[in-house]
Amino acid sequence: MLDFLYEYGLFLAKVITFCVAVIVVVGFLVMAGQNRRHQSKAGHIEVRNLNEEFEDMTDTLDHAMMDKFQFKQLRKSQEKAEKLEAKQNKAEAKKLAKQAKAEDAKAQAEQEIVPSAKKRTFVLDFDGDIKASAVEFLRHEISAIISVAKTTDEVIMRLDSSGGMVHTYGLAASQLGRLNKANIPFTICVDQIAASGGYMMACMANHITAAPFALVGSIGVVAEVPNVHRLLKKHSIDVEVLTAGEHKRSLTVMGENTRKGREKFVEDLQKTHGLFKHWVKQQRPNLDIDLVANGDVWYGQQAIDLGLVDEVGTSDEVLQEAVKQSDVLLIEYVAKKTIGEKFGIAAATSLSLLGNRLLSIAQRHSIGR
Repeated sequence: MLDFLYEYGLFLAKVITFCVAVIVVVGFLVMAGQNRRHQSKAGHIEVRNLNEEFEDMTDTLDHAMMDKFQFKQLRKSQEKAEKLEAKQNKAEAKKLAKQAKAEDAKAQAEQEIVPSAKKRTFVLDFDGDIKASAVEFLRHEISAIISVAKTTDEVIMRLDSSGGMVHTYGLAASQLGRLNKANIPFTICVDQIAASGGYMMACMANHITAAPFALVGSIGVVAEVPNVHRLLKKHSIDVEVLTAGEHKRSLTVMGENTRKGREKFVEDLQKTHGLFKHWVKQQRPNLDIDLVANGDVWYGQQAIDLGLVDEVGTSDEVLQEAVKQSDVLLIEYVAKKTIGEKFGIAAATSLSLLGNRLLSIAQRHSIGR
């Protein structure tokens, strides 16, 4: 029995040593990868055809509910309809080409002649954190869409964000403004929340759809600054805050805050709030901005009465309708993983499997006793 415990303890010591070594190596690699990430974020655009996904779901249900003969007849009629639609699209494309040639506008002809005259709908997803980190991918996705989209196409974004930093959400909203400048129709769908910076983005759309109980609004500004000056003073710790410029620092975390500093900080918040209100009013001129810009939030079915949104519904409803009328393409920018990230994922998986294996061994020995 003692020999077994000795061998088992030695085995565990080796395993722990190995695990610690792996974790240290992974830590260094991940840190190196994070440092390089700020220098270069190489990646590529991926496209998914949502029409095909919807069709696959429909086919699966049809196949389950129909007998073989019914399903075969359905497929024949669908193929016939698809051929007819392709023929009509081809004829429309030829008509456009003929018109362009007649007008002797070579550049216009190159732009208008496409394999299909069918409308295209580009779908984007934005899941916002406090720093609006997804804006780094959004800028690439917007650039890709603008490079190929026509004014007859459309962009739909599924937006989910409770807001965050002013400058990062300001950049995200500005990226969406590029679609407006390109005259591409733009719809934003809010299934859960578009508040504060999230609404700063949402109001850039030509049309906003919100689920009945989605939270919308929060047109306000908030800042929290902890202060530990009294705690430091109690322990006789002095902190000197040195600045050059009267307004370089209004409130501090460790220094003693003054009334003048607080007043300046509140003044800056009011200015930011004013810019936020002006931004929303520019995008949605019919809003009673003084009524809705008090920092409050509303559910989707309330927000429509206030003019914060244009329609109550879910993104699924919007996309299902779009599939009937256009080719719906989900656009996603995918960043290339660094060596550290790849190794980290592999190491984490290996450690998880090893942990499960050790737990299984321990349980067997426990049962054996």
